[in-house]
Amino acid sequence: MSDSDDPAPEPAGLEGLPPIYSISKGEVVSVQTYGAFVRLPGYKKEGLVHVSEMSASRIENASEIVDVGEQVWIKVIGREIRGDKVKLSFSMKAVNQGTGRDLDPTNVMAEQDARRRRQFRDHTGNRITLEAVLNTTCSKCGCKGHFTKDCFSAPGLQYALLPEEDNDEPQQQQQQQQLSAVTPQQDSDKKKKKKKEKKMKKKRKRERKESESNSDSSDSKAKKRRRDHTQGREDKKKKKHKKHKSHKHS
Repeated sequence: MSDSDDPAPEPAGLEGLPPIYSISKGEVVSVQTYGAFVRLPGYKKEGLVHVSEMSASRIENASEIVDVGEQVWIKVIGREIRGDKVKLSFSMKAVNQGTGRDLDPTNVMAEQDARRRRQFRDHTGNRITLEAVLNTTCSKCGCKGHFTKDCFSAPGLQYALLPEEDNDEPQQQQQQQQLSAVTPQQDSDKKKKKKKEKKMKKKRKRERKESESNSDSSDSKAKKRRRDHTQGREDKKKKKHKKHKSHKHS
C-alpha cells in the first residue's frame, strides 16, 4: 500500500476527537437553557447540542426535548479550536432518533448552519472604536481639537456659537403673562356677577314684601267686608225684632 492511501493526519489539537460528520449514540450529561451537553462513549470531551440543532421546529428550552441520562443519536457537525479550548458541536435533528439514520447525508444542512454561525460571530465580533479629540488649540481660529493646518476658517469676521437658550423660560413667562391678563378680567366678571346677584336678591325681597303686604291688605279688606256684612245682618234682625214687638203691643 502506497503512502497516498494513508488517511490524512488530524490537525494539531484535534487528535482523539470523533471524526467530523460521524454519527454516534451518546448520553446527555447536562441540560441548559441554550442546549444539552452529550458525552460519547470512548471520548472524554463532551459536545454541545444547541437548541437550534435539536429539532426542525423552534425550541425555547432544551429541557423540552431531553433529560439528563437520556441516550440520543448525534452527528458531529463542528470541531473548533479557540485558544486552548476545543469545541465540539453536535446535531440531533440531522439523525433519526429512532433508527440512527443520517437525515443529511450530503451535509448540506450542516454546512449552512456552520456558515450561519460564522457570519453571526463575525458581525458580533466587530468593535466600536472611538477617535480621541486632539488636546491642542488652533492658532488661526482659537478653537480646540484640530491643528492650524487643518483649520477651515476663512479670514474676516469671526462668529461664535451662542449658547442654547432654555425654551422653557419664555414659555413660562408667556403663561404667567396670560394668567396675569386673565385674572383681572375674571375678577371684574366675578364682581359683576356678585352685584347682579345682590340686585336680584333685593328685587326678590321687595317683590315678596309687596306680595305679602298686598295679601295682608286684601285679607284685611275681606275681613272688614265680612264684619260689615255680619253687622248689617244683625242690625236688620234687631229692626225686625223691634217691629214685631211693636205690632204685639198694639
